[in-house]
Amino acid sequence: SSLIPLTGLNPSPGQILCGLVMNLSAADRCAFVKNTPDCNMEDGFINYLHAAFCLLPPNLTPLTITLCIVWLLFLFVVLGLMASKFFCPNLSAISTSLHLTHNVAGVTFLALGNGAPDIFSAIAAFSHPHTAGLAIGALFGAGIFVTTVVAGSVALVKPFAVASRPFLRDVSFYMVAVFWTFLMLYRGRTSLGEIVGYLCLYVLYVITVIISAYVYNRQKHLMNSSVQDSEYRPLLPNSVSTSQIVLSALNPVDNMKWRRKSSAWKVLKVLKIPVEVLLLLCIPVVDPDKEDKNWKRPLNCLHLITSPLVCVLALQSGVYGDYMIQGQFPLWLLTLLLGLFLSAIVFCTTTNEYPPKYHPLFALLGFVVSAVLISATASEVVSVLHMLGVVLSLSNTVLGLTLLAWGNSIGDCFSDVTIARQGYPRMAISACFGGIIFNMLFGVGLGCLVQISEHDLLFLSPPQFELEGLLTWVLVGSLALSLVLTFITVPLSQFKLGCPYGIFLLIFYATFLLIALLTEFGKIHSL
Repeated sequence: SSLIPLTGLNPSPGQILCGLVMNLSAADRCAFVKNTPDCNMEDGFINYLHAAFCLLPPNLTPLTITLCIVWLLFLFVVLGLMASKFFCPNLSAISTSLHLTHNVAGVTFLALGNGAPDIFSAIAAFSHPHTAGLAIGALFGAGIFVTTVVAGSVALVKPFAVASRPFLRDVSFYMVAVFWTFLMLYRGRTSLGEIVGYLCLYVLYVITVIISAYVYNRQKHLMNSSVQDSEYRPLLPNSVSTSQIVLSALNPVDNMKWRRKSSAWKVLKVLKIPVEVLLLLCIPVVDPDKEDKNWKRPLNCLHLITSPLVCVLALQSGVYGDYMIQGQFPLWLLTLLLGLFLSAIVFCTTTNEYPPKYHPLFALLGFVVSAVLISATASEVVSVLHMLGVVLSLSNTVLGLTLLAWGNSIGDCFSDVTIARQGYPRMAISACFGGIIFNMLFGVGLGCLVQISEHDLLFLSPPQFELEGLLTWVLVGSLALSLVLTFITVPLSQFKLGCPYGIFLLIFYATFLLIALLTEFGKIHSL
């Protein structure tokens, strides 16, 4: 069949839902989790349901929930760290190596970098029918959060006038994406061609951004043809020993930055240092803005060993860690030997002072490794949220629109508000809309394709999505309403965003959250 149903609210005949485990006595829950297919958690390194109901006694359930929430917060920190310190810089280096313009890089590579946690979380959630609600909740929940809380905070911090044409362009494309998603969910079916068209909508958005930037730059050039260029190029550092290079490269603390930061920032930084050092040992980072392109010869040679090994051990939550070639030779050992061979060649044919001509390939390596690690971490996040949903008897959609959406968007909130405080509110408001367009189109589109391909390489197998009824429509309707109101009120206010607009957006989000929670707990229900 060419039609792909998107709804799966009712389980298939004979299927027992994992959420029913909480209706049983504490003594029977472990056996239920072991014998119920819906409780199988294939993604993730840890089977959290098994740990909650089989390894830990029932009287420690509150402690289990607390520890899982702390672990979830830690995973969110790791996601943000990998995206900001490794994934985004390497994508920027790749775009520079390909000589892409800032506009093309911004709406493609950098959009992917900024939205990496959302995209990978959505793909991980879409991989199984019973967690698809997490993706829907997270994508729409993050959309509402960013367009209300983040945009409202920017307006409160720094009242300003938005650029009319880019603002209307971004809101219009996002409205089309939301409406298209609504149609697919409402009809309960879609086709492979429609999914491809859905992804192509982002290509059209990119083309529109490029054309708009070209027209704007041409008009600006005609008005002011004098362009001044001054450029500062620092000298190459003096020769240092190999050990000094390694110690300097593995030090994630900037002494000057450390002195001017607050105590809270320092505490968080200390907690992140062990993770950041481990990531520095595994992921190369290329920086085109530096004279040496961030070439660290001994560390980069080590990356040729650790990076492929990490990919093998982390891909699909460690499935290939035990893979044996022809049943005799472990894959991880072959990867290690090849890495040692390449590392020895690079170390013997390069110097500490000058990067080799093929150094940009390390950016590609860093991009691949960070993408694999982000994907593995996102799968772990989805597994933890699924377990919390079962234990707390909460739907996946409400977990997605709260914990997952907040976790993936809180970094955007702080960064955009900071940018606004520094005097760039237009850049902040553009980031609010540009990123979530990419997240929705690729999160839903690629999520559909991934779930189909995992069951049928010919893309003929229909995926099943268990959407939580009325709450899904509250989510979609709230996002659509916020965009429509924004599309109407901002032009009426002559594109000036100030305190009244910011307060209105924050009240809108609080009202939406209240209605969503009342719907989740059955206080609001359909006729």
